[in-house]
Amino acid sequence: MKRIIYLALAGILLCGMISVFVSCNRGSNEGTLVCGVTIFPPMNFQDEAGNWTGFDTEFAQLVGAKLGMEVEFQVIDWGRKFIELQAGTIGCIWNGMTANVVDSVTGRPRYEDVDFSHAYMLNQQAVVIRIERAGEFLSHADLIGKTVAVEAGSAGETIARDAIGEDGQVIGTSAQIDTFIEVRSGAVDFGMVDILLAEQMTNSGDHAAFLMIAPIEMSAEVYAIGFPKGSPLVARVNQAIRELFDSGDMQRLGRKYGLESRIVLNTTRIEDM
Repeated sequence: MKRIIYLALAGILLCGMISVFVSCNRGSNEGTLVCGVTIFPPMNFQDEAGNWTGFDTEFAQLVGAKLGMEVEFQVIDWGRKFIELQAGTIGCIWNGMTANVVDSVTGRPRYEDVDFSHAYMLNQQAVVIRIERAGEFLSHADLIGKTVAVEAGSAGETIARDAIGEDGQVIGTSAQIDTFIEVRSGAVDFGMVDILLAEQMTNSGDHAAFLMIAPIEMSAEVYAIGFPKGSPLVARVNQAIRELFDSGDMQRLGRKYGLESRIVLNTTRIEDM
């Protein structure tokens, strides 16, 4: 009897070690697609009732319906996104993920660690500052040597490190949304975040009266969904994206979140961009 109990407990422990035993991983279930996300309005966030919403949330659900898969959302540490994906705790990274960038954690182009879907949205980084410092941030030269807050492992971190140079300092946060607190408190000179989030946070809510986007143009980026290397889901998801784009469903969803001008369908391979 004791042997049976020990074996049962061992099985539970094995399933808990999700980073080692893929058979227990939720992300690898063929009937469920577990999307790794962070709190990132307007892409993925939770309403007052705790329900997931946002463009990427609804986009994933539309794709899931076409694939006959249930879609779930798992909050992750963005700096560990590739580890979570490779361990199988998530089935994809679907969270406004910039595809055409060198990752600040790995130091490699992101396409070397994941297989990307078609690009579906345009993005770029934005410089967020306190309103009273508007006159100090007018060009790229004004970023050199400054202290910047960024989400650790984000595209913003890669861009920010180049922008501030060797004399600057990077303060990492666990999520992009936390960078606004650092800027508002005066702990850093500026924040580097995705422009979609920057526009939302500086135009409404608690930060609107204190923060603004500096008039400094950053390089163009695209969003795509990241899957494990060799995943058969990529081709199926790409087909679903094309169908949703051709039907106008993606554009309608974009209008719902004020993102209609950023919706694209770019079938060029990320490594060729």
